[in-house]
Amino acid sequence: MSNPTKIVVDLSQPKGQRESIVELTAEEIAERDARALAAAEEEAARQQAEAEKAAEAESAKQKLLALGLTESEIDAFLSR
Repeated sequence: MSNPTKIVVDLSQPKGQRESIVELTAEEIAERDARALAAAEEEAARQQAEAEKAAEAESAKQKLLALGLTESEIDAFLSR
């Protein structure tokens, strides 16, 4: 498998000679991998928070139902 590459653009060169494809350095690969891991962790945390919020909303709705409110009353209250 070949190493990942990047395109380097040198605007001081004439058109048609500005772009060059170079392999990423070991440091760039490590940084890319670290950023990908951090992004995956952030996404997992976001999904977890979203799931917790949905569970809390359902729990609140069930408690309001237990108090005697109807579904339509709860929906009307929550849509305000």
